[in-house]
Amino acid sequence: MSYQVINPFNQERLAQYSYDTWEQVERKLALLKLGRRTLKNIPAFQRAHILRRLSELMEEHAEQLAELITRETGKTISDSRVEMGRAINAAIASAEECRQLSGEALDSDAYGPARGKIGVVCWRPLGTVLCITPFNFPINIALHKIGPAIAAGNTVLFKPGPQNTASSQLLVKLCYEAGIPQDVLQLSVPALEDMSRLVAHDDISAVNFTGGTAAANAIAAAAGYKKLLLELGGNDPLIVMPDGDLEAAVAGAINQRFATAGQRCTAAKRLFIHGDVYDRFRDLLVQKSTALKVGDPMDDDTFVGPVIHSGAAAEIRSRIEDAIEKGATVALGNRYEGAFVYPTILENVSTDCELMVEETFGPVMPLCRFTDVEDIIPVINNTAYGLQAGIFTQNLGLVRYLFEQLDVGTLACNDGPGFRTEHFPFGGVKQSGVGREGIKYAVREMSVVKTLVI
Repeated sequence: MSYQVINPFNQERLAQYSYDTWEQVERKLALLKLGRRTLKNIPAFQRAHILRRLSELMEEHAEQLAELITRETGKTISDSRVEMGRAINAAIASAEECRQLSGEALDSDAYGPARGKIGVVCWRPLGTVLCITPFNFPINIALHKIGPAIAAGNTVLFKPGPQNTASSQLLVKLCYEAGIPQDVLQLSVPALEDMSRLVAHDDISAVNFTGGTAAANAIAAAAGYKKLLLELGGNDPLIVMPDGDLEAAVAGAINQRFATAGQRCTAAKRLFIHGDVYDRFRDLLVQKSTALKVGDPMDDDTFVGPVIHSGAAAEIRSRIEDAIEKGATVALGNRYEGAFVYPTILENVSTDCELMVEETFGPVMPLCRFTDVEDIIPVINNTAYGLQAGIFTQNLGLVRYLFEQLDVGTLACNDGPGFRTEHFPFGGVKQSGVGREGIKYAVREMSVVKTLVI
């Protein structure tokens, strides 16, 4: 079986590839099982050197990788360059974390009657980790999985989205050049019908997945007792209070919703604007959004490129139409062309429409006016997701209150919900996932605690 990779911008066929057969998958898994012995002979300081060398190679090939990302996904070249910067940081952070896997010593006499023993607590690798990545950040998310997995001493079966085959192949080539042995890292793109038995395979010790809830449910059903690290969707709110910096809030909303054509799990998908500043915020938002260039993602000054394919554009359009049917009015946009969805801003959006309740992967902002924060807390929490949130305010007491009240994994103060940095924990609650990424935390998610009693 084969698949084609199509450029979302101009529909050019970039390449055709074959899915791995099940026999090929099993050979790669057998190789990685042998590779666990290889890793036992590569101490932490050597793994650190290898990952640091990988960061250097990625920097040397950053523009080549960025161009591949843009051709494969339609992401603007400026966005792809930012992604490469973050991926390089992830490799560096993974290298540094290799040296930080320290345990602890426990005295047994804390609870009687056991005495005279010491418990030496250590972190050890799980085995082979299946790392499954989505289309929207193909290199950065891959590094947030491969880097910590190898830092922890695991072998890795890397399963990228088929759309990202060329960029993923180049990444793996650089990994090998950096010194990661081939029996420690293998790339595989099996056919969809083989994914359940791959997840269930005895030689897979853990699954680290970023993607949608439906796929995560299938993974969880097939995995059995394997360790799962699931980074899923979000329906992330951005709150703007009267004492917030409006210019910064508008810039944050635009960067965190219209960049990457809105295809981010942490994008600002619902905007709650206090009535005292609503009109000023909306007018400034529309003014600045109107000036954004939509077009060829390879142009340096393009801000909004296409979404991943025309089917995704049709789904976004359907949700916008649903909101309009339920009373929403269009402040900007509601324009479409192939896989392009032009930046769209909606007002008077019903709290029960799909745009407010479900995750929408596209460049559309629903604006909601409010007067009392207490009124929006249940609205914000009325979704299956709970990834991140952002608020613009100078009131630290309010920030601390909302931190306790909102069902999210992270609340960003004077920033949008899209804030992320490599060494902070990242993950959500409810259907936004299980476990935490962020290099330090991902290393521990992909490790097991072992205790030696002496």
